[in-house]
Amino acid sequence: MECIVPWPPASDFSPRRFSTDELPEGERLARWREEFGRTLVRVDIESLSNDVPFRAEAVLQNLPGVRLASCDGSAARLDRTRALAADHGDWIGLFVNMGDAASVSQRGAGLELGPGDAAFVRPGEAAVLCGTRHLHLLFPRAALALRTHDLDSAVMRPISQNDPALRLLLGYLGFIQGASGLDETALRQTIVNHIHDFAALVIGANRDTRQRAKGAAAAARLAAAIEFIGKSFTDPGLSLASVADRQHISPRYLQELLEKSGASFTARVNELRLNRAFALVIKFPDRPVSEIAAQVGFSNVSHFNRLFRNRFGDSPSGVRDRA
Repeated sequence: MECIVPWPPASDFSPRRFSTDELPEGERLARWREEFGRTLVRVDIESLSNDVPFRAEAVLQNLPGVRLASCDGSAARLDRTRALAADHGDWIGLFVNMGDAASVSQRGAGLELGPGDAAFVRPGEAAVLCGTRHLHLLFPRAALALRTHDLDSAVMRPISQNDPALRLLLGYLGFIQGASGLDETALRQTIVNHIHDFAALVIGANRDTRQRAKGAAAAARLAAAIEFIGKSFTDPGLSLASVADRQHISPRYLQELLEKSGASFTARVNELRLNRAFALVIKFPDRPVSEIAAQVGFSNVSHFNRLFRNRFGDSPSGVRDRA
């Protein structure tokens, strides 16, 4: 396990990973409890899996106004006592169960959470969390209070995995965690504002926040869809409906987003496939054109040849001859 350091600075969104994998089995729980639990994230940790060796790993990330902790490992009880919670500041936390089952208790109430279910908690108050895999997000209370009608009512209210706002928030987080360029200060602040707006939607946002989030959600969904198309365009089964389903939106709405960005779904996919095919035709002069067409996602060779000629002004064989 890495030497314990404070939370990553807000100027550095790169993840910090902590793990027990390199520790002797007999030392894992004690060191994880003391060095990671009590020192870094301010919880007391008790293993609930006494019949198997304890293991745990966590990834921490930080932006100015959002902290993320992704944890996985043996079933454990995380107890934030009054003493450990005392210096945690005025934050509000969102606990998302990513495992099979989990529980959370605070303020005399208890919740059982299924896979994907979530609940808001107050990090500055005593609480107990039990589970194997979870995502925990921390937000400044003031940021969400400005965006919602009644922030306090959200604490310990169960949130279903099927809640559209929760899925939107988690989808956006997944997108930005794989994005580049987060070292730009202005971009980081824009991302934080979007995250706060999406978290407010989960609670119950006011009208101004709903309007802002609508535009941010459209941009996030478009970016995620374009990224997915860019990774999957060689799949002959790729369709507008399948991409829309991944984004939890209708095909019609996705088509509108794509067309507003400058190209329809079909035009965007064909352009990616044809550019890949052009490169393969030149790189592999002995490979059959039909094989290349199938490799880039075309199931009809005649259709591929027609599109190829329209795009590049010559047939695949003609391009090879010139090359």
